[in-house]
Amino acid sequence: MATRATAQRRDDEPAFVLHAYPYRETSLIVEALTPGYGRVAMVARGAKRPRSETRGLLQAFQPLVLSWAGTGELKTLLKAEWRGGMPLPGGSALLAGFYVNELLLKLLPREDPHAALFDAYATALAALAERPPAAAQAAVLRRFEMTLLAELGYALSLTRDAATGEPVDPAGRYHYVFDRGPQRIAANVAQEPAPGGQVVRGATLIALTTQAFPDAETAAEAKRLMREVLDHHLDARQVFSRRIVRDLMALDEEGPQS
Repeated sequence: MATRATAQRRDDEPAFVLHAYPYRETSLIVEALTPGYGRVAMVARGAKRPRSETRGLLQAFQPLVLSWAGTGELKTLLKAEWRGGMPLPGGSALLAGFYVNELLLKLLPREDPHAALFDAYATALAALAERPPAAAQAAVLRRFEMTLLAELGYALSLTRDAATGEPVDPAGRYHYVFDRGPQRIAANVAQEPAPGGQVVRGATLIALTTQAFPDAETAAEAKRLMREVLDHHLDARQVFSRRIVRDLMALDEEGPQS
């Protein structure tokens, strides 16, 4: 009869490394995203040793095939092989990639599988690897944020007024209320955010639905809305990659719009 440890062995699972950090003198703890098992944490024993076969593999954004075993939350990495076939992001797109990784680490529970989210992550990495301009990077990030929220059960309501059920009017202005959706602001009412929400144009809500951002104002407003929604679900946990992006954008206007 197979032991419990044997039953918990997983072999040859596609994965991307989200983060790796030192553990004791010679090992690493690796956080990886997989399609079948979600976010998995594992100890890579001896990975810091000069002759370790995994020393150069366990880096962020690497497409790998991993095998691991264990019954607790922290598994033991048994094998790592490079899948190849994907260039790594560079420049400002690299920072956008770290932002995506940080969102997954802070919002996705461990061992909560979402195959569609794994595919969306791979698609986002492939797009960022092409080192697109800032506007295109922003569109990649918005698309991934929307998928992440939907997979976690927090899908945004964007197409209908939460109070009346009427279709969103691109010419209207709305309060976007967390966990409810947009509510139109009457023309004679001061346009201040309602508690737990912010003001957004109907055109921006529609742009998020279609993932087409026709101008800089729409793209900036979409970024602000998504940041507010994500911060609501992050529950006061900071996204440190945003601060790095802001600092760099002060020097370079081509920084990613995370």
